[in-house]
Amino acid sequence: MQRNRYLSDILSTLFDRRRATRSDDDPRDTTDLCHALLSQEGEVSGLKLAEVILARYRGFDEAAKLAFFQFINDALDIDAAHLAQVAQSYAETGSTKDYARLFGAATGQRRRLLRRLNQPSGATADLVSMRVDLLRLIRTNPDLKRTDLDFALLLRSWFNVGFLVLRQIDWMAPAALLDKIVAYEAVHEIDDLDDLRRRLSPPDRRCFAFFHPAMPDEPLIFVEVALADHIPGSVDAVLSDGREPLMPENARAAVFYSISNCQEGLKGISFGNLLIKQVVRQLSVELPQLSDFVTLSPLPLFNTWLADQTEDPIHGAVASAILAGTAGQEDTRVMAARYLLDGKDKNGAPFDPVARFHLGNGAEVHDVHANADSSANGLAQSSGAMVNYLYDLGQVERNHEDFALRGQITTSRSVRALARTPFKAKSWQQAS
Repeated sequence: MQRNRYLSDILSTLFDRRRATRSDDDPRDTTDLCHALLSQEGEVSGLKLAEVILARYRGFDEAAKLAFFQFINDALDIDAAHLAQVAQSYAETGSTKDYARLFGAATGQRRRLLRRLNQPSGATADLVSMRVDLLRLIRTNPDLKRTDLDFALLLRSWFNVGFLVLRQIDWMAPAALLDKIVAYEAVHEIDDLDDLRRRLSPPDRRCFAFFHPAMPDEPLIFVEVALADHIPGSVDAVLSDGREPLMPENARAAVFYSISNCQEGLKGISFGNLLIKQVVRQLSVELPQLSDFVTLSPLPLFNTWLADQTEDPIHGAVASAILAGTAGQEDTRVMAARYLLDGKDKNGAPFDPVARFHLGNGAEVHDVHANADSSANGLAQSSGAMVNYLYDLGQVERNHEDFALRGQITTSRSVRALARTPFKAKSWQQAS
């Protein structure tokens, strides 16, 4: 019991940290301050220097931000000639001393600068925000990708899953946090406070998010969950304002119907896999009668793929009918099953990015549905079709290996059979 209180005190201290403010009375320009931070002066006054540099960056306009990134990209780049020299020396001696020199040369000044900038309270959030600017500037300045590699490496280390804290968000959460849930929702737009209440307040609704102690007020990723007595095939039904709430003890399925990444600066750093599995474990303890853990997921590139199929001798008429909104439900389901099993990108991976995510996590393509999402976005991206991915914790590791090593898509028998089913309507009916 004492240990639990001690851990709670540590977490509370971390989550209550606030940014210190320091006046900027240093006459040197920002590049000189960066060099100072990397020097022996940085060993003594690193906290102060880092605070001043970060405060200045927050006040930079677009041109100044670009100049800052160009400086650290070029002036603080790895010295390739020196690296080759120490690598050769280590190859010849194998000594610990030469290994340390090699490690330091490979790390480079740019990465050391970013580490030292991360010293003040609140600095991690500054660096995540800084990467948002960097990713935007890379579009017109591709040389900055070298700097982004260092950002991504360090952020991946700082946001290691061992540091993440899972918290449940309900209707009683602070208003500022609820506002962020509304703003960050990326799958099914939250219309207003009544809509948000319907997702958080009823007894058969859950929302979980990952937080990091360095950014305690900012969710990194969150998932919305519906408890149900069956596996649903329509998000319209899940989000209906007229539905009757289910008591949690009567639920048989936990349905993950929306997963939203919140921090653009953490792009490429995946939390979704761990989030889903950790929520599954938590719900399994809270509600041991749950038998199915599934998603109700969009098919964001289904219509894009259909547009490429309109001239296909087999799929063309059906694809055109789906895009025109005249196809039957069964034919739409058949086409969605074929899309998930056979639609590939140029690298031979599933064409659908959501499919790649869930299949990579070890999920199974469990079922597909037509007329499942009548929202403007749902119709625009997938003509209303949706898919259930099933998470069976006893099978996810095997499924993951099959997908990662052999490109094998784990699919229920019903979806495999559906993909082989002939279309109901004849070509001339679809075309008309």
